[in-house]
Amino acid sequence: FCVENKSTQGLPRDGTEEPFEPFDEPTQGSTFKERDTPPQEFATSVERAKREFAVGNLFETVLSQTFREKLTEEQRPSRLFRRLQARNPAPYGFFINLGEQEYMVGASPEMFVRCETVEGDIRVETCPISGTVARGADALEDAQRVKSLMMNAKEESELTMCTDVDRNDKSRICVPGSVQVIGRRQIEMYSRLIHTVDHVEGYLRPEFDALDAFLCHTWAVTVTGAPKTWAIQFVEENERSPRCWYGGAVGMVGFDGGLNTGLTLRTVRVKQGVAEVRAGATLLYDSNPVAEELETELKASAMMDAIVQAGPEDSPGLSSTIMRKEKAKVGDGKSVVLIDHEDSFVHTLGNYLRQTGAAVTTLRSGPSALKTMEGMIAKGEKPDLVVLSPGPGNPSDFGLSASLDFLTKHRIPGFGVCLGLQGMVEHFGGSLGVLSYPMHGKPSQISLKTAGKADGSIFSSLPEVFEVARYHSLHGIKERLPACLTVTAESEDGIVMGIQHNDLPFAAVQFHPESILTSPAHGMAILENTLSFLRYAEDDDEDTKLSGSDIVSQLEHLSVEELQAKAESAGLLTNGSKSELIVRLALWTHKTNEAKAGRLDLNEMAIPDLVALTQSLGLPKSDDTDIEQMDLVRQLEECLGIFLP
Repeated sequence: FCVENKSTQGLPRDGTEEPFEPFDEPTQGSTFKERDTPPQEFATSVERAKREFAVGNLFETVLSQTFREKLTEEQRPSRLFRRLQARNPAPYGFFINLGEQEYMVGASPEMFVRCETVEGDIRVETCPISGTVARGADALEDAQRVKSLMMNAKEESELTMCTDVDRNDKSRICVPGSVQVIGRRQIEMYSRLIHTVDHVEGYLRPEFDALDAFLCHTWAVTVTGAPKTWAIQFVEENERSPRCWYGGAVGMVGFDGGLNTGLTLRTVRVKQGVAEVRAGATLLYDSNPVAEELETELKASAMMDAIVQAGPEDSPGLSSTIMRKEKAKVGDGKSVVLIDHEDSFVHTLGNYLRQTGAAVTTLRSGPSALKTMEGMIAKGEKPDLVVLSPGPGNPSDFGLSASLDFLTKHRIPGFGVCLGLQGMVEHFGGSLGVLSYPMHGKPSQISLKTAGKADGSIFSSLPEVFEVARYHSLHGIKERLPACLTVTAESEDGIVMGIQHNDLPFAAVQFHPESILTSPAHGMAILENTLSFLRYAEDDDEDTKLSGSDIVSQLEHLSVEELQAKAESAGLLTNGSKSELIVRLALWTHKTNEAKAGRLDLNEMAIPDLVALTQSLGLPKSDDTDIEQMDLVRQLEECLGIFLP
């Protein structure tokens, strides 16, 4: 840089190099401790603070504890900094070599003091953070966590007291009336935490500058407490080790008189090969001691993860995207037909089904859908599941009863959503009612009934109570359900939310598993369970079915007498050699499996083909030269052991 025509350019870089030195076990091992505060002792200190709150000595205080980790050469500070940049980006990131084997690596979320000149006046601002909850698994769960945080009176009180103290700090040096809260309980999200943040500003009186503003706020109420002096004294008496750099500040003073600093929170201090992470919790009279101790551990976790967990960030130039191996999915190799009843959520439902690994075909409801499925069955592409989508109106508007007849005839499992449930109720003899208050886009808690909690239920592994999305006016009347249907789930107001058939692989839900009001984890689990458990007992997974060579191999071990007995029980001829009996029984087994899988439609076969099949199976020949197709089909159905409606 240049100052008054003097430049650093060309000056020799002759400073002393000090490479990082990892932890030395022989000389340091005996004094190393993983944390400065034994487990549960922090909670004990919280109880002590609550006694001070009770008598009015304190309003709030911030206690902290330190976690430590030994560092190897692979965990050098520069590598920790790269990991934090990738995994826990924050407004104030820094990496400082302080000399004498001491380093600071930080990713602080909190502004301490910032000053800038605005139209000739110095504006000072701060963003106190108080109020914390863990991040959810996704944006939808984040929204629930934010809601709980905003509704938490204790967390609101924390931030209120911090901001009142912060306003007091500014009032010492700011123009009267200029101190304003310009942002209240704003949400900030980081890799593992969600915080509530206030934004406070003021304008300095002419006799003060940015350094005065910095000093007036030392040290921040969000790392000390209130009243500050008494809170700091309590910290001094109850924390087990010096804070060192924790709760200080890092930043810059500009040549223009400006200042921008962040608190040294979420910071790794490295000293003599040991990484230290200090984390605190704001305590109030309402504090739960165990929860406050857990909060410090949660706040420290992102830093500790950067210390102990290697990753692609360790090699500059490599992508930090982690490549994950595809896991096997329950829907792999399965075919699903989704019948659309003019619904506006059907494609989302199809998206969820595809995430299970299944191949999904969406068909408009009506005779054309059934005809298309008949064609699929004729080509040996019988669906593993048919899903009856939600939709407006009544089940009869879309001929759901005809769809269910088709599924029953062709032995295809069925799953209904919303209108699909209503259609099942009506089809099997139940009655529908109309809600007194329509539930459109409304959340409800549902409870699993005994059948819903059982192994093999579509609700298997789900909580006994969870929240779902409802979009319906019609509902199945519980008191008028047919005996063949069992209730698996109910809403808080006693409305049927889930059913299953007692004998057929049919199940349905009244709610929408694909809505954002239903946890995606719960919605996906229901669909995965549906694909796993809804099937006819004899139509188990393909890997349990025997191939032709397997069938022959098993039959070869039987004696002629045993083969004859099996043939007789199947209605086949018992004459011929052992080889002829094996071929006859193998063909019968294969054709039986084809029929059960819907790949063999006898009614579609011509008489010559039926006669050939009859003879190849070794069935008794008919002397009737005018035998009709219906008689041949009946004879084959009896032989194959199938009784199609």
